[in-house]
Parts: sequence; C-alpha cells; structure tokens
Amino acid sequence: MAGWLFAGATTVGAGTYFGWDGFTIQLGNLVVILVMIVLFVLALVLPFPGGKRRK
Repeated sequence: MAGWLFAGATTVGAGTYFGWDGFTIQLGNLVVILVMIVLFVLALVLPFPGGKRRK
C-alpha cells in the first residue's frame, strides 16, 4: 500500500549539474532562480496600472 506513495520519489536520470569552486547547482534549479530574478526585476521596473493618477 505504501509503495504508491513513494513511486513519484524515484529519479529518472542524474540531471545536469554546474559547479564553480565548490558551488554546485542543478540546471532546473538554476533556471527557476533566474526566472524568479527576472520577474522580480520586472516587478520593480514596470509601473502599476493607473499608478500615475492622483485623486
């Protein structure tokens, strides 16, 4: 019964890893981090809709 709970936890492949001087990161995690940084910068740069109006 508990076997189906761990069926999704098995790994399919080794994955792609990048390393620099003792720092190692998987490609998928690196992509997610880069997308989060881009969205954060866009949120700082892009204005809010209707933000220039004053009452």
